[in-house]
Amino acid sequence: MDQAAKLVRPPPEQPQHLQTGRRGEELAYFYLRQMGYVIVARNYRSRRRPSEIDLVGWDGDVLCFIEVKTRTTREVKPAEAAVDLEKQRDLQGMARDYRRRVPGSPPHRFDILSIYILDGTDPEFTLFKNAFPVS
Repeated sequence: MDQAAKLVRPPPEQPQHLQTGRRGEELAYFYLRQMGYVIVARNYRSRRRPSEIDLVGWDGDVLCFIEVKTRTTREVKPAEAAVDLEKQRDLQGMARDYRRRVPGSPPHRFDILSIYILDGTDPEFTLFKNAFPVS
């Protein structure tokens, strides 16, 4: 059915920054799995909030909420710097909503995965575990 839909109506063209973000999230998923994470949710959304959490996964017995930041250049501020205080608060609220669905009270943390996709090179990954405090 999906193949037929693609023939009838091509997917809408996304802006370049959204395409880069989606590609980064795909790369992040496989990278984190290689690092031993068990990913349980992608692009988690809540009815209570307008935002999303890129990836949710387990690193051992710790529930991790992972924000993925992807860049195609180093000429701007570092990718991880885009997770400012406002974004941190937003992620903390989303995490509270998600944790309501998880039995018990497992330890949790917030990670940031910075990805640089530069021309002609393999993607570069930097994982910041426990990147900002749990409130």
